[in-house]
Amino acid sequence: MSFSHSPRRAAAVAAHAMVATSQPLAVLGALDVLREGGTAVDAAVCAAAILCVTEPHATGVGGDLFAIVREPSGALYGLDGAGPAPRAAPPARPEQGGGNSVDVPGAVAGWDELLRRFGRSGLERCLRPAIELAGAGVPAGFNCARIWRASPRAPASLGPPPAFGEHYRLPELAATLEGIATRGPQFLYAGPPAEAIAASSWLTLEDLGDYRPAWVEPLLVTYRGLEVAELPPPTQGVAALEALAILGSVEREPGLRDQILAVALALEDALAAVRDGADVTGLLDEEHVRVRRSQLPGPVAEPAGGTVCVCVVDRDGMAVSLLQSLYESFGSGVVAGATGIVLNNRAAGFALQGEVVAGTRPYHTLIPGMLTRGEELVGPFGLMGGMIQAQSHVQFLCSLMRGSDGPGDPQAALDQGRFRIDRRTLNLEEALWERAGELVGLGFELRRSTDRSPFGGGQAIVLREGTLFGGSDARKDGCALGY
Repeated sequence: MSFSHSPRRAAAVAAHAMVATSQPLAVLGALDVLREGGTAVDAAVCAAAILCVTEPHATGVGGDLFAIVREPSGALYGLDGAGPAPRAAPPARPEQGGGNSVDVPGAVAGWDELLRRFGRSGLERCLRPAIELAGAGVPAGFNCARIWRASPRAPASLGPPPAFGEHYRLPELAATLEGIATRGPQFLYAGPPAEAIAASSWLTLEDLGDYRPAWVEPLLVTYRGLEVAELPPPTQGVAALEALAILGSVEREPGLRDQILAVALALEDALAAVRDGADVTGLLDEEHVRVRRSQLPGPVAEPAGGTVCVCVVDRDGMAVSLLQSLYESFGSGVVAGATGIVLNNRAAGFALQGEVVAGTRPYHTLIPGMLTRGEELVGPFGLMGGMIQAQSHVQFLCSLMRGSDGPGDPQAALDQGRFRIDRRTLNLEEALWERAGELVGLGFELRRSTDRSPFGGGQAIVLREGTLFGGSDARKDGCALGY
């Protein structure tokens, strides 16, 4: 049965707690943690670790992480778990793969920081399922098998690309995860894995040992009665928020043309302004938004990428949106010695700046999202797929809030047909082909795409009238489940 003709599924529902992510094994592992009394953060870290095993092309110990946590009190916290380029990196054009495309892996430090502040179960408990699955083996999901087979950077040391449903094992990764679980994150950043990473890349032991994740304040914009939270630079969260601000002043419900123009304008601004540590609040200023609303966008170039997303709500009302990535499929293509750690190629993102900037982070694609309405939790969400993330955030939220009684069905909002802007090309999924006539005159070359990969995927949980509604993008292999 093809994707385009698969029957639509309804949102999952639950009364107490819910997990949504792109692999069922990760969902089940996280639900076990919740049933044992763990927090949403415990469950999210458990799922994120399992995804390092079940989607090794997209995420891993050698990658980076961003998260937004909402406490039951209503307080919002952002965690930036993205590491920098080496402090001694030369100001050269970035490489797309290999050891000189690697930034400091921040994911493991991010797990530890999240658990220390919001966890209850402990690092060892949260990593145990991933350790067992990596050692015993897992069957390859459809997308995992497809991407592994097609990736030019798939490391030979991980074994031959598995067929759909074929079991594969990652015993070296299991041993590394065991070391992290029992000895803490310093095992990765100062122990034998650090030496292997330094020997396999341009990172030094000092680059690794000095790394710390950072707590940051989320950026906020109100769209159709919802407060939408995204993270500041180096992420592209402001692009989604600026587009929503442009659309928010449209008295009628934003149409497809409106969304495309708003997204293109916001991406143009973000690609010019988002840099590590930059203050981008001016892009959300009312006067700036008013001026941009009357303008036409220029071309925006978008590199590819791969990401995983975990959304969790626990029975106490804590909510988490966590995104984790190696950047492109299998990142740099480099495995650090005998550790099983696939290293990211995040430094390739410096291409937008023209050269590597030592000790800093490039423009980041990962943007977790959180929805609230006053003191009320609406829910966590996240969409992955490299640079399409800001574009798909806007499309998801426009669909979710369509009509007068939103938020609506998160599953339907995730599964709707998407557009993707890339330079002067406007790529349309099949569900939008019949609407191509509406888009003439926007300045884009229209392309009817038959490949679903460039359109990413997503996860979302919406709390409405005491019930949790969960969606997991049909473009991926996952699900949303709760109890």
